[in-house]
Amino acid sequence: MDPLRIGFVGAGFNTNFHLQALTEVRDCVVTGVASRTLASAERSAALARELGLGEARAFETVEAMAADPSVDAIWINSPNDSRVAVMEAIAKGQAARSTPLKGVACEKPLARTMAEADRVVALMEEAGIPTGYLENQVFSPSVVRGKEVIWRRAVPLTGRPFLARAAEEHSGPHSPWFWQGQIQGGGVMNDMMCHSVETARFLLTEPGAARESLTAVSVNAQIASLKWTRPEYIQELKDTHGPEVDYSQKPSEDFARCTIEFRDADGRPLVAEATTSWCFMGAGLRLSFELLGPEYSMRSNSLETGLEVFFSRRIQGDTGEDLVEKQNAEQGVMPIVPGEAAAYGYAAENRHMVQHFLQGTRPELTFEDGREVVRLLMAAYRSAESGQNVDPSDPELADFVPAVARGQWKP
Repeated sequence: MDPLRIGFVGAGFNTNFHLQALTEVRDCVVTGVASRTLASAERSAALARELGLGEARAFETVEAMAADPSVDAIWINSPNDSRVAVMEAIAKGQAARSTPLKGVACEKPLARTMAEADRVVALMEEAGIPTGYLENQVFSPSVVRGKEVIWRRAVPLTGRPFLARAAEEHSGPHSPWFWQGQIQGGGVMNDMMCHSVETARFLLTEPGAARESLTAVSVNAQIASLKWTRPEYIQELKDTHGPEVDYSQKPSEDFARCTIEFRDADGRPLVAEATTSWCFMGAGLRLSFELLGPEYSMRSNSLETGLEVFFSRRIQGDTGEDLVEKQNAEQGVMPIVPGEAAAYGYAAENRHMVQHFLQGTRPELTFEDGREVVRLLMAAYRSAESGQNVDPSDPELADFVPAVARGQWKP
């Protein structure tokens, strides 16, 4: 079988993380990168070549890359506000091809609102392009293995799990646009809660069962600005990311919590709890998961790595992220995540998408799943704004835009 030839849209931190992950994936090469600037596309293409992933080259436009016969599938990693325009460009490129694209995979979140999610789903359906939703934490080895053991050994004897918890925390995003609610679509809720709610749902779902086997019936959420609207941190954001990131005028939430009540196929209640923050000060990115049932539990914490180093005060060097993503210190006891691309699920999710696109089969997560995550997030934002539980099937969510995304949220 010929390898899947992948083109990337976007050339930032996330694309470079995917490129590292692809070094662990067979049957694929990287042949193109398109970005908002040709210079950034050139840098990521050079990295792909350096990593031995193929003769990647930079394209001036997404449409040109989508139309080029050297590209079989496209991975979208560009900023959230570009989703619809990127999908429209891909659809135009597809129309110019003699052989159709084998797939389009999109990073989380699929869109900023239900209206945008509906649009990107429709664009790919009209173009006849298979889709994949890139939710790496569902493919994290600890999540996959933990779920497999619980459902194989414990559930048959004592019953299904009823409570899942997921949390993602770090000290803040890398790029300015993540901090701007009108571009990103919100704050930490939109940026990271998409991971946590989907992973919690995945843990509660019986292996092999359809997503529809669980029905979300109620969402309760809260958002807050705990750190980044303090005067000294408002100034730090301006100094780091420029005057356009002004949390004295247009803040985004840096803390969010969400509780989702599900019903299983037998009508039994299940609960997913998710917490996310941009104000966690620890070694670096912390992902934690729990699954609880009648006579069992499982837990995972990405910072409990089994590998750590200690640096005394005499060891002073440049700051960086060579030990763990979002690293916050260079001295003391420091955990090391030996292979972050694998530990966080990027390698496994890319392997999954590559094989399904090559074989012409449906991935476990598609744009339709990404749209359902957006629906849960919109219900969560509405709950946080109203202070009430929200039914995620409420048709009014179709036109809802969070106050943070409108630049009108006042913490």
